[in-house]
This record gives sequence, C-alpha cells and structure tokens, in this order.
Amino acid sequence: MIVLDNVPSFALVLAVGVLFATGVYLLLERSLTRVLLGFVLVGNGANLALLVAGGRAGAAPILGEDPLVRLSDPLAQAMVLTSIVITLALTAFVLAMAYRSWQLSGHDEVQDDDEDRRIARLAMRNEAAYDDADTAETGETLDEEAVDVHDDIEESLHVDVPEIPDTGDAPGQDGGAAR
Repeated sequence: MIVLDNVPSFALVLAVGVLFATGVYLLLERSLTRVLLGFVLVGNGANLALLVAGGRAGAAPILGEDPLVRLSDPLAQAMVLTSIVITLALTAFVLAMAYRSWQLSGHDEVQDDDEDRRIARLAMRNEAAYDDADTAETGETLDEEAVDVHDDIEESLHVDVPEIPDTGDAPGQDGGAAR
C-alpha cells in the first residue's frame, strides 16, 4: 500500500496567508507603487500555495528513474511557471503605468474620476444617475420599457414543437418484434 504524506507545514500555510493578506491590503491603496508591491506579494503567495499543494519534494517526474512513490508532482511546477509569467507581465504593466503617471503628474496616486463622484452624490440622494431621453415621446419609464423588452425576448424564444403521435408499436415493446 502506498501512503503519501501530503500534510503541508504550518509555517508554509501561514506564509501563504500572510503574503495574500499583505498583498490584498496593498492592492487596495491608491499609490500605484503599493499596488505593484501588492501584485508581487499576491503572485508570490500564489506560487507558494501551488507548491505547497503539490506535496513534498521528490525525484524528477520522469518514469523509469525512481519508484512512483518518490516522484514529485509536475503539474504544480508547471502551474508555478505559468504564474511567474503572468505575475511578471502584470508587474511590467503596472510599473509602466506608475512611471507614466509619475511623468505626467509628478506622483503615482490614482485620483477619483469626476463621473464617479457625481454618481456617488446622486446615489446618496437616491436619484437616478441617467436621463431617459425618450420618456416624453413614449410616455414610459425605463423600467416599463424593460418589462416589454423582456416579454418580447421570451416570446421570440418560444418554439412550437409538434407532438409525435404514439402508434404503440415501438421496437423493444411486446407489440413490436426486432428482426
């Protein structure tokens, strides 16, 4: 009987949790430099989590070299390589954005958009964030128009399927013989 010891070390699981928690905290900041560091930490946390999920280290995953019990999982290693490439591309993109922001404004903080502020003010007053241009022409609000459109879609999806008459002599029943 083959018994695999896949219980991860508590220190590694704790390190994964700390990397993810710190990375997510930094991702929520306004400074693109901190966002960049957050992406790096989350990427490293994902790499470590994939390696921990792969189990203990073993021999190279080439059949015929060692018994099957001592082989390491190649899927976890391939996933980590893919994660490294994705993290590198994302890091390069955010670094380029931070550099361009520094060139244009002298800082790398993301500012609020004026449209976001306007919609937030309207939401606080519970007002609509849009103007319905054709209300005067049709006399219907957007909610009433949405109900009509939904009904039109439902009707267009309805397909009439003709019923097949039951003759009672289907193969496999007592009345029909398979020849």
